[in-house]
Amino acid sequence: MAKRPIFEEVSQATPAQTAPAGNLIDSGSRMGANMARGAIRAWLVVLFVMVVAMIALGGATRLTGSGLSITEWKPVTGAFPPTTETAWGAEFAKYQQIPQFQIENPTMDLAGFKRIYWWEWSHRLLGRLVGLVWAAGFLFFWLTGRVGPGWSSRFLTLGLLGGLQGAVGWWMVSSGLGAGMTSVASYRLAIHLGLAFAILGLIAWYMFQLARPQGQLLRARRAGEPKLFSMTTGLMHLAFVQILLGALVAGIDAGRQYTGWPKMGGEWIPDAIWDGALGWRNFFENAATVQFTHRMTGYLLAIFAVVVWARSRRSPHPVTRGAYTVMILAVAFQIMLGIANVLHGSPLPEALAHQLGAVALFVLVIRARHHARYPYETSVRGTIR
Repeated sequence: MAKRPIFEEVSQATPAQTAPAGNLIDSGSRMGANMARGAIRAWLVVLFVMVVAMIALGGATRLTGSGLSITEWKPVTGAFPPTTETAWGAEFAKYQQIPQFQIENPTMDLAGFKRIYWWEWSHRLLGRLVGLVWAAGFLFFWLTGRVGPGWSSRFLTLGLLGGLQGAVGWWMVSSGLGAGMTSVASYRLAIHLGLAFAILGLIAWYMFQLARPQGQLLRARRAGEPKLFSMTTGLMHLAFVQILLGALVAGIDAGRQYTGWPKMGGEWIPDAIWDGALGWRNFFENAATVQFTHRMTGYLLAIFAVVVWARSRRSPHPVTRGAYTVMILAVAFQIMLGIANVLHGSPLPEALAHQLGAVALFVLVIRARHHARYPYETSVRGTIR
């Protein structure tokens, strides 16, 4: 047997490795794998943008009092708006039967009804389009074998959550159609918004995962920072709770009832913070309780965010430190938006900016968390991407 040269090229001695079949996201030829990952990531980016638009449009629908303008849930035929005066009159007649019209809008005419109708109809239509984009993308990638092991269930989960979101949306709307109700139940609104953020968070995480080759992620995880990752996970959960509390504030217009800062109605702790007749319902129906809780949680979130950011300064990875710096800047900006929103009585533009600020902050926390788990490799030559 011939002796092997000491300085023989590895590429000459190592047999070619074959990638496992059926995993076009993470295997196959370099070009094929990148094309599959890139196409699927582009699909997720489209879904991400559409869900953000859904959150913004849903916020506008709530703030304009338009959410109860469509009193029926018709998943298919409801996609088509009225096209004749007779059809518009029929829709308006249905709205006139609910308490919101009878108590809050008894003088509304057909022109005013059309204005609020288009907000709700647009929100529902966009929801249908999100479902269609998900279904078309998932079926295409699945049927063409471009989805690797473990990813089909993740993408299917997104679709199931989207379907659940539609059902929760109607469950929320139906709460505002009952006797004496002029708006939807605040806790149902919080569940509806929370589910939207959960879907958005999953899409964002999958986007970050697919932005880098699988082999690079496996190497990066060995250099991950478990403590920083754990702390950021806690911060992500606290941010999610704060988002739910914000929905409760919006649900009862609590942001427009106490417009001072840092005090509420001239008091550090408002006298109306607890109504014995409401009991546990104070946390959902008492404007003083709901806004006070939202403010205190905001302060706690800011403090914890600073602690997490300070911990991130010890990271040996420059990209990770940069991600946490962007995150803490977003926290500061969101606090300023929140204060401005309170002082001005939650006008539509500022309220929407505050809600979109929550979207940006939540995604940036998830991005920082991903960097803590999968840091970019660094060498004497710089960051390896």
